[in-house]
This record gives sequence, C-alpha cells and structure tokens, in this order.
Amino acid sequence: MSIKSQPLRPGRGGAYAPAMDPADLPLFRAHPAAREHLARRALVQVPTPVSTLPLERCHGGALFVKHDERSSPRYGGNKPRKLEFVIGRALERGARRLVTTGGLGTNHGLATTILGREAGLATTLVLAHQPVTDAVRRSLLLQVSYGAEQVYGGSVAGCAAQVLRVLARAAARGERPYLVPTGGSSARGDLGFVSAGYELAEQVRSGVLPEPRDIFLPVGSGGTMAGLVLGLALAGLRTRVTGVLVTDILPPTPRRLLGAARRSFRLLQRADPATHAPALGRDDFRLTREALGPGYGATTPAAEAALRCAAERGLALETTYTAKCFAALLERARAGALADGPVLFWNTFNAVDVAAAAPRLASEADLPASLRGLLAAEAPAAAPQADEAAPV
Repeated sequence: MSIKSQPLRPGRGGAYAPAMDPADLPLFRAHPAAREHLARRALVQVPTPVSTLPLERCHGGALFVKHDERSSPRYGGNKPRKLEFVIGRALERGARRLVTTGGLGTNHGLATTILGREAGLATTLVLAHQPVTDAVRRSLLLQVSYGAEQVYGGSVAGCAAQVLRVLARAAARGERPYLVPTGGSSARGDLGFVSAGYELAEQVRSGVLPEPRDIFLPVGSGGTMAGLVLGLALAGLRTRVTGVLVTDILPPTPRRLLGAARRSFRLLQRADPATHAPALGRDDFRLTREALGPGYGATTPAAEAALRCAAERGLALETTYTAKCFAALLERARAGALADGPVLFWNTFNAVDVAAAAPRLASEADLPASLRGLLAAEAPAAAPQADEAAPV
C-alpha cells in the first residue's frame, strides 16, 4: 500500500497548499523510462515544505529550511527517502527479512524496522557499541516494541561477523534476507536523494524559493550527500553542498562520495539509457569536521547553543546530527561567509512521535541477555544523544 503524498508550496501568510502531482516522484518525472526498472515502495510525502528562518548575517537576513523532519507519517527525516528504494527492491526480490547494522541507539535501524514492518518484512538489527545514554535506552526499547530482532556485535569487526551469521540463519529458514547497508546508503538507496535534488529544482522553478547558493546538511554514512549532489547536478542547479561530518567512525571522504554518486548514476542510466552524465569531481563534495567535537554521539557546547537557537525560531533539532550541522552553519554566518547568496539548511531530523504509535510497550526484560547485561553495566551518560545510526 502506498502512502499518498500531499505536496505543499508556500501561500499567503506562510501557509502551504498543494503544488505537485502527489501520485509521482520527481525522479520519475525527469526519467519516465526508469519507472518500470527501479522498484519503489512509496513512503515519502513529496515535496517536503520549505520555509524561511530568520538569522542575522545570512543572505537577506534569513535562511531557508527544507523540512524533511516530517517526510513520512511513520518516520521522518532522511531515512524514508532511501528506504523507499531499498524496501522496494527487497520486496521485488521476495525477501521476508531485512538485516542492517547501526549503533545501539540507531535510528536508521528503528526506521528500517518501522517501515519494513509496514511492508510485511521482519527486521534484524546487528548493533555496535556506543555510549549508553537515556536516548539509547529508549531507542533499544522502541526497536523491540516494533518487533526488531536485536543481535549485539560490539565492535565493527564483531558486527561484520554477526551479520554473516544472521544472513546464513535467515537464509536457512527460507526468509530470503535482504542486507540493508548502514544508513540505507547504497547506489539504490541514494536514489532517494537524487530524487530530492530534482524535487528541490521543481520548487525553485515554481517559485517556492530562489536557487540556493549553498546547502548545509549533516553527513554520517554519506549517502544523503552523494545522492543530493548528483540529483542537483542532473537537475541543472548550481547549488553547492557542504556536508557537516558528525562521525569519526569510518567517515566518508570526497573520493568515496564521488564514487557513491557515480554508482547511483550508473544504476539510473541502466534504468534510463538516455540519462547523460553530469560533470562531477571531488571538489563538489565539500566536507567539514569543524562541528564534530569529541566524536560520534558526543554533544558539544556549539551544538547545544545551535539547538537553543533553532528552538527559539520554532525548529526542532537533536545534538547528534542536525544541531552540529546547524552549529557549523551559524559559525559560517557569524564569519560573514553566507552573506552573498541564499542558504538552505536541510533538516534530516525525525520529528514523528514513533513512541506514541508503537504497537506495544517493551521493557528492558524484553531485550536479549547480552543487551540487558550491557545496560546494567553502563550507567547512562548525561550529555550525548544517539538519535541516528552509527555508521558502522
């Protein structure tokens, strides 16, 4: 069952009204021949709205926000855009179980579980260690509440070994398991953000916002940035993308991101041979580590300040990904680097209350023994939040 989208555009007084055909996807409007070759399970309500956010020292005293935080009614943020294509492919191949990895508090894993469950697919999460916080504990319980099987892998190497065991067991049960890369980042999953690039171009051309000179978005596994840069280039926008790194665990590099974009392009070109390659190089994948702080999941004073600044303006963020990205944007604005063109902040935060919609309420007694022991051994750390998947 597909979720009907209700695309929006700004009207008088900041209201939003229907703007685009809700039955289609920008990628398929641009590449009709690809529609029959790229399996998709519709999850995202496109286009996600754009609004202005008052901020001194940005172009015209304001910046624009792309509101992906409510991209899907089941789970918001950047995850559903990728999972549309990932889950579509899994269903096409007759899979009955999804297998993926992340940190203990992985929101990628939670999103995969929730959206996979809606598609009739079971999910196994292979979990890597990260600091145990209250947010991590809540995420672990939500994973169980939505029916995830949890397997503790500990280290990166341990997770890799556990993934092989999980896939072998699921195959032996006849479940045709489908491996979902961490963060949903793959040639196929990244097509969700290729489509997002076309979506933004449609909004620019329909007058929703001027063509941004710069886009800021957080970067973990890197698929969001790889797909978006490719999509913007294919759609003919000259917008530059700055990726704010929020992880020190196998962080992507411009070379790797360029390779990922090329793989997605080749997949798209096979589906639509008329697609012409855009001119992309490593310089198109601008990454900054300035907001990372002590590492993945660890908050920083700048992120906390950015969280407050956004909240004062009615924008909800979290300190693992989006507040660090916003902190980097604020620092550039203070330095006067954003005064010569429109700026867009791409909000990848999930603002959907998934706890309220959970099919049941789990307790720590429902966790596997390995995780119960881990939680008992580690007192929650006060500061870090774990609202995204660790890029294992």
